[in-house]
Amino acid sequence: MKVSLTKGASEGPTKLNAFDNALLEAEIGNVNLIPVSSMLPPDTEVIPMPKLQPGEMTNCVLAHQYSDNPGDEISAVIAFAQAEEMGCVIETTGINKSIKELEDEAKFMAEYMIEKRELEIIDYKSVIQSHTVIDKASVVAALVYHNPKRH
Repeated sequence: MKVSLTKGASEGPTKLNAFDNALLEAEIGNVNLIPVSSMLPPDTEVIPMPKLQPGEMTNCVLAHQYSDNPGDEISAVIAFAQAEEMGCVIETTGINKSIKELEDEAKFMAEYMIEKRELEIIDYKSVIQSHTVIDKASVVAALVYHNPKRH
């Protein structure tokens, strides 16, 4: 399976508009996002974000944060740990948390999920999006699935 990591941040006149604008910046604003849980098959390959077709049904793990408090630092993180047998995706968010704190939290959760399955990490990747709120703002980070396996 192929996946992409993407992120975006934006302001908007309403909570929904800020969220939509952040999705547009992340290149996933013109598709129908289908939230899925956090498992990856063993043959997962990370690719650059391709152009998606408008209206496409798109599976993803999505982290998003909103604030309308000027000066807040909002952040969203997506990370995954890959073992030979499978991978695990995590999402976390924060308001006024340091990037290091969020990165450490994400890595801890990903490592824990792999260790709980008695597997060994062979790869780890993460993406974080932060933004200082001016008026109404949203941040997103996502792992987007391409050509998911169906049963």
